[in-house]
Amino acid sequence: MDGIIDDTYNSQPDTATAFERLHDQIEAALSAFATFMWGPPLVLLLVGGGLFFLVYSRLLPYRHFGHALGILRGKHDNPDDDGDISHFRALSTALSGTLGLGNIAGVAVAITAGGPGAVFWMWVTAVVGVATKFYTCSLAIMYRGRDSAGALQGGPMYVVREGLGKGWWPLATLFAVAGLIGTLPVFQVNQLVQTLREVVAEPAGWVTEDTSLRFDLLSGLVILALVWLVVAGRIQRVGLVTSRLVPAMVLLYMGMTITVLSQHLSAIPAAFALIFTDAFSGQAVAGGILGAVVMEGVRRGAFSNEAGIGTEVMAHGAARTREPVREGLVAMLGPVIDTLLICTCTALVVIVTGAWVETDSKGVSLTLDAFSSVMPVMGGPLLALMVTLLSLSTVMTFWYYGSKCLGFLLGAEHQHHYIWFYGALILIGSVVSLDMVLGLVDGMYAVMAVPTMIASLLLAPKVNAAARDYFRRFRVQRIGARGR
Repeated sequence: MDGIIDDTYNSQPDTATAFERLHDQIEAALSAFATFMWGPPLVLLLVGGGLFFLVYSRLLPYRHFGHALGILRGKHDNPDDDGDISHFRALSTALSGTLGLGNIAGVAVAITAGGPGAVFWMWVTAVVGVATKFYTCSLAIMYRGRDSAGALQGGPMYVVREGLGKGWWPLATLFAVAGLIGTLPVFQVNQLVQTLREVVAEPAGWVTEDTSLRFDLLSGLVILALVWLVVAGRIQRVGLVTSRLVPAMVLLYMGMTITVLSQHLSAIPAAFALIFTDAFSGQAVAGGILGAVVMEGVRRGAFSNEAGIGTEVMAHGAARTREPVREGLVAMLGPVIDTLLICTCTALVVIVTGAWVETDSKGVSLTLDAFSSVMPVMGGPLLALMVTLLSLSTVMTFWYYGSKCLGFLLGAEHQHHYIWFYGALILIGSVVSLDMVLGLVDGMYAVMAVPTMIASLLLAPKVNAAARDYFRRFRVQRIGARGR
């Protein structure tokens, strides 16, 4: 009996060690999967595809920003058109998914890993992303399809099914599976709760080491309640809430940025010069490897504006319009707002304050250090508020994306069950750091780009034909209006 007890007791550490090894191996494999998916092949597909769209369109989207703004203001809205939400709310919903921690933490990570020159390559992804979004989101309206309940839906899976035919069904399924996993809320909730705890609760003395778990769980419950109130109203309420949150977030962040930059006006020209020179020299990054600067900038840029990923196609596919080109023109404003405006704000703040060379902080902590150097009292709370708004809007929008993917895979009649699974993940994400899951989520997020870009490249001639027809009719209408 003693021998049996001893053997059983001694086997416990071995079992634990074996489990830890298995956990580490799975985590390493998923991390390698994410790294591979966000590697050169995907960069070539996204940036190369965007350059193709730019040339193939003969710069058509870039020549109609004024018309796009008119559409966004509701100048050409028709309440009798098919769809669930207005052009403005469709763009707000799409932006609420892209305006996230990537704009605050992701830019800081890009500068830390690739130097200031990485920002230039983020701009490149935004410029070509304008053309990409024009094509992908025009197709979102052009090839909307009916779900199993008969409701009109948009998204890459419907573009593949309706535009390419049944023989391409595996590509549509691939996007839906990847979208279901890639839009899980674990990372956003985990980072939001961590920011609230470290920036607000701990300095205020609200939590201690013994009560931090309780605070995290309570925060998760509050987040869940807020998300539930919004998603209970489906895409119509998501669009309503995001149409209020997105402008508020942009104005708040612009105000914070102007406050910091006004204290460092003389350093702004040098910051831009550093971005441009380092983009082609790589001198600011360890080892001076230019390829690392390019890869980091392109990767973070693609992650920031999501042009070609496909999530934005699902949001714009819900727009109330019968003109595919109009939604494509509205969608192309996304990379301009997301990357060229918001990400540039973060980059300038991090560079002009010197935080990227003066501290060892990374991610959101680096951005926090930059703002706190000018606003020591209000910098932390304001950034925490910004992160809260960004994360909540992203979590709400990701619910919509995930539910649409589930409805495509299992049928719209099962779509309402998704909220229970999603709510459970919100609570789990608030109290547990799931590093192993993050590799899977990041990797599947990249997988979504494959069916999205393949379908868009194959159907690009359809968009060009629709654009020629649309602008011909628009010119005729405008001449007719002048004649009257």
